[in-house]
Amino acid sequence: MVAPRKARSASSSSIVSRPVPGGERDFIAGLRAQVSAGRGRYAGLRLGIGDDCAILRPPVGHDVVVTTDFSLENRHFRRDWHPAESVGHRCLARGLSDLAAMGAKPLGAFLSIALPPELTVPSSSEAGGQKAPRVGSSLLLESWSGRFLAGLLALAAQEGVPLAGGDTAQAPSLAGQMGLVVADITLVGAVPRRKALLRSAAQPGDVIYVTGALGGSAAELLALERAPREYAALRQATDGHPHLYPQPRLAVARRLLAGRRLHAGIDLSDGISTDLAHICAESGVAAELDAAAIPIHALAREAEREGWALSALSLALNGGEDYELLFTAPRATKIPRTVAGVPVQAIGEIVKPRRSQPPVVLREANGQRTPLASGGWEHFRR
Repeated sequence: MVAPRKARSASSSSIVSRPVPGGERDFIAGLRAQVSAGRGRYAGLRLGIGDDCAILRPPVGHDVVVTTDFSLENRHFRRDWHPAESVGHRCLARGLSDLAAMGAKPLGAFLSIALPPELTVPSSSEAGGQKAPRVGSSLLLESWSGRFLAGLLALAAQEGVPLAGGDTAQAPSLAGQMGLVVADITLVGAVPRRKALLRSAAQPGDVIYVTGALGGSAAELLALERAPREYAALRQATDGHPHLYPQPRLAVARRLLAGRRLHAGIDLSDGISTDLAHICAESGVAAELDAAAIPIHALAREAEREGWALSALSLALNGGEDYELLFTAPRATKIPRTVAGVPVQAIGEIVKPRRSQPPVVLREANGQRTPLASGGWEHFRR
């Protein structure tokens, strides 16, 4: 049996950016030309794309944190629904949100991506009938992968994180059909030593807070499913699109941690009903939420009015992919109502667990307490 040819790996030399029809070398050359413009601006990056490994240098007195996250076609996005720029933005935002949840500052991003070859060259519609430009040309090469990288790099520039490396591979075709895109983003960050927010650090008596508003991403996904063509032109990050262009709360987390005592933290990627249950399980505590205090996104309320969703509150509790922060803090800790321009809302409290009580309870306006099951996203759930 002949072993398949190993994909060429260069933790800091592979990744696709400005894909050109000349094979992987031109592919990488286009990327380096696009990324190298930002080199030198990042204090934690000592060596980026071009060698077998990148070299990062965390600040003195900091711990290094690492996270990784998949973006799978037909699971996390659909090419016929999501603009390529949105897919790239969301790919990076997922990892950055994990760093924000722990109060970390990004040092470098690493992208490994498998692409069908058809997506590395411009289609006639994307290229507008123009010939593909040469490597180094100032003309924009409109391929799907180039647009994906444009979305990813725009968010990277906004949040001050260098794309330091990764890997590329050709996605295999499936039964004669075009292969699927698989992207894996790895983020390396730094957090002041022993200051990282952990899921396991919540304590009875803590107040539970969330940033922003919830349910907007799930609501926009419902709208996207109904009329994907209406969103095809959204090729740049724009406010009011929490599903297509979520904003990781890095600045909020850093400002909250500055001089304040916080305990536990998590980002709301799977829905608050599921993510808060993670904190309860890891910390050995329970939680009570005030239903009236849950900040509900305007898009979720619109989805309820239009009949796309039975309940805006259900979208806020279970919808997921809001990428807001949930954190706990002692009642004595003063938390501003707005941090870095983002609203912060107290929504409940951490309590001691009881055998007869579920981990998370929802307090209704009439005082009734309802068990809140984990209704958010969970892989492998049947």
